[in-house]
Amino acid sequence: MVGGLKMKLRMSTKGLAGKVVLITGAAQGIGRGTAKALAARGAKLILIDVDAVALDTLRAELGDDVAVAAVADVTDFDAMAAATVEGIERFGGVDAVLANAGIAGYGSVQEIDPATFRKVIDINITGVFHTVRAALPSVIDRKGYILIVSSLAAYTAMPGNLPYHASKAGVEHFANTLRLELAPSGVDVGSAHMSWINTPLYQDAKDDLPSFNEALASMPGPLSKTTDTEVCIDALSVGSPNGVGASTCPVGWACCGGSSRS
Repeated sequence: MVGGLKMKLRMSTKGLAGKVVLITGAAQGIGRGTAKALAARGAKLILIDVDAVALDTLRAELGDDVAVAAVADVTDFDAMAAATVEGIERFGGVDAVLANAGIAGYGSVQEIDPATFRKVIDINITGVFHTVRAALPSVIDRKGYILIVSSLAAYTAMPGNLPYHASKAGVEHFANTLRLELAPSGVDVGSAHMSWINTPLYQDAKDDLPSFNEALASMPGPLSKTTDTEVCIDALSVGSPNGVGASTCPVGWACCGGSSRS
């Protein structure tokens, strides 16, 4: 665990220069910070987000020789496929994928708007599928790496946040299954499990949901702590501090970790 962040596998810094990384949810927060950190380590970037203005600002900051930006909604497979092709045509392929795009939706089962529930599931699960599916042929060809952003919420439950918890548990098992499917192809699959990262999403929950604050205060040890965004970004872009791939296995559960290549 790194400051509340648990990871399965990691993105290695060895040989990162010149590698092409596709990032969804790239325009802000963890996605934006990770993009900048990877660029500083020599990676080329395919940046995807629905926020055209913020995305173009990031692309301009990084430079056209480093990044290509494509506006696409992860719930639209055709748009994701087109964005991926645009990046491949620019940089030649995809070595790694960071499936980061995600949202939350709040409310109890009795209160939440069904449309909100569907939107969270569509972005957080179907969006990951679309992201991986669009980039997969190139990642397999390059024997690359896929990192799916899950959450501590995959392993815990909190009243009033059902769609988010369900979606993050879903993408955790998506990653586990994908890891087994792609192992014969030489592709590694990891899943990142952030706890409470100090992002706008976290701040909105604290401001709007009294039950969130009550549940947070009741959690033991590090589970109740907030981690700075910079710590999370460093862990995503660098990997575990000792350079060795790690896997997490909750007590009482069986898990199957993948290999960890340099």
